Amino acid sequence: MQTQGRFVLCNSDEFEHWLDSLKVSRTVTLIQNHHTWSPSYAHFSGSNQFGLLRAMEDFHVRERGFDMIAQNLTTFPDGTVAVCRPLDRIPAGIKGANQKGICIEHLGNFDTGGDTMTTAQHDTIIRVNAALCRHFGLTPSTDAIVYHHWYDLDSGTRTNGTGNTKTCPGTNFFGGNAVAAAETGFVPLVRQALSNSAGGPVAAPATLPAAVVAVESLNVRNGAGLNYAVVKLLQHGAAVSVYEQKGGWCRIAAERQEWVCERYLQR
Repeated sequence: MQTQGRFVLCNSDEFEHWLDSLKVSRTVTLIQNHHTWSPSYAHFSGSNQFGLLRAMEDFHVRERGFDMIAQNLTTFPDGTVAVCRPLDRIPAGIKGANQKGICIEHLGNFDTGGDTMTTAQHDTIIRVNAALCRHFGLTPSTDAIVYHHWYDLDSGTRTNGTGNTKTCPGTNFFGGNAVAAAETGFVPLVRQALSNSAGGPVAAPATLPAAVVAVESLNVRNGAGLNYAVVKLLQHGAAVSVYEQKGGWCRIAAERQEWVCERYLQR
């Protein structure tokens, strides 16, 4: 595992171990799959992952006005995966699907006639999607695993590929970018990987009261009160589940003392 700034580069095994220890406070129900298109395989030297990540972040900040790189994760042709944007931060991946999403960019151009995906990246993409499903209690399906192509760029509504859309994650991504192609060529592979993983799939969490962060930045404290230490921040629009309420405070983690002031949540 290698680190440069906020970027962490690891192999699939290391990523799964890292994810097992991660505590994410916001609610996640969608895993977004994208391809970068550019940079493509032609830009990958085999060892320049950090340089490509910095270039993508510079573009996202300079040209898009984001405060950091858009995606939470990036996979590479050699099978490595990079943690880019904290998973507690809402990504800037798909309009209409970011609030409860994790955004994965797969480096390459996977449109027909573009890059031929390596076996190493193919396997990593499946494992990363399966690991995220396990961590967040999601059942692999085209409701939980989504492609950018399925969302209209103007309205942000899911159209399953009609309207003003991108080809992302590519017209040849695991056999195509249509919903039917994902249901036959991609989701079953993720489902099998999840079944083969240690412990198998986890049960989906019970339905809990939900809320979103209604202020620009919200302190998460390790107890119900201002005298407790701040352990992290959540950004505006982050979705959370409410496990307990006490004295104007809400516990937003199932097994950890992570509390936020109720007045800054919107039901």
